Amino acid sequence: MPDTPDRAGATGAPDAEDADGLTVGQVAARLGVTVRALHHWDGIGLARPSLRTAVGYRLYTAGDVERLHRIVVYRETGLGLERIRTVLDDTTEDVTGALRAQRAQVDAQIGRLERLGTGLDRMIEAHERGLLLTAAQQAEIFGPDWNPQWPAEARARYGNTTQWRQFAERSAARGPEQWQEIADAVAGLDQSLAAAMDAGVAPGSPEAGDLVDRHREVFSAYFPLTRRMQVCLGRLYESDPGYRAHYDTIRPGLAAWFRRCVDAAARAHGIDPDTATWE
Repeated sequence: MPDTPDRAGATGAPDAEDADGLTVGQVAARLGVTVRALHHWDGIGLARPSLRTAVGYRLYTAGDVERLHRIVVYRETGLGLERIRTVLDDTTEDVTGALRAQRAQVDAQIGRLERLGTGLDRMIEAHERGLLLTAAQQAEIFGPDWNPQWPAEARARYGNTTQWRQFAERSAARGPEQWQEIADAVAGLDQSLAAAMDAGVAPGSPEAGDLVDRHREVFSAYFPLTRRMQVCLGRLYESDPGYRAHYDTIRPGLAAWFRRCVDAAARAHGIDPDTATWE
C-alpha cells in the first residue's frame, strides 16, 4: 500500500521505516495536529526535530515522530504540556500514577458536567411547564381548589415576559418543600389580611402599609415585584372574577379592601395608582 499523509493518524503508531526526514507539514498531517503546535513544542523544547536541511528546514526522524505521537496521546488524556515533559523525560516519574490522577480529574469533570446537564434539563422543563411538580403534589401543596392546568395557562399568556423567565429560573431550583414554604407564606398572608380587615385597619395606615410590604415580599418569591406591578395586581384581584372570588371567599370585600391598601401605599411612595403600569 502506498504511504499517505494520514496513514498513522493521531491515535495510530507512526511508521518507523519511512519516518526519517519528514517535514513539519508531513508530520502534522500524520499525527493530526497543526503545524503551529509543532512549532510551539519545538520552541519550548518539548519535541524538537533532530535534523535540519542545509537551508535550515526542520526534519523529523522516526524517534522524533514516536515522541510526538506519545505527546499527542498524553495531551488527549488532558495532561498539560509540562506534565507530559516530566512523564517523557523523568525516568523516576510514576506514569501510571500520573494517569490515575488525570483519570480522577476527568471523573470529577464528568460529575460536574452531569450535574450541569441535570440543571439544564430542569431549567428547560421549568421554562416549559412552570412548576416541576406532579398534579398530586400541586394539589397537596396548594390545596384542592388548585387547578394543575393553571401553570400551562400562565405560560401561554406570559411565556414571553421577563417575569415568566424569572419565575422559571426560580422554579427550576425548587422542590416540594420549598413550594410548601411559599404556599404557607401566601396562606398566612391571606389570613393576616382578613384579620386586619376585620379589625378595621384603614388603607393608608401604618398597619396596612406593613401588610402591603409583606405582600410584595411574599409574592417576590415568584419574581421581583415592584410597587407599580403590585398596583396592577391589586387591580387584577378586584376586577378578575377568579381572583376576586378567591379573596372574597376568605372575607367578603377583601379584594376591594386590599386594592385600596395597595393604592394608598403607592401614593405614599409617589406613585399614581391610576396611571401605574406593569414595570
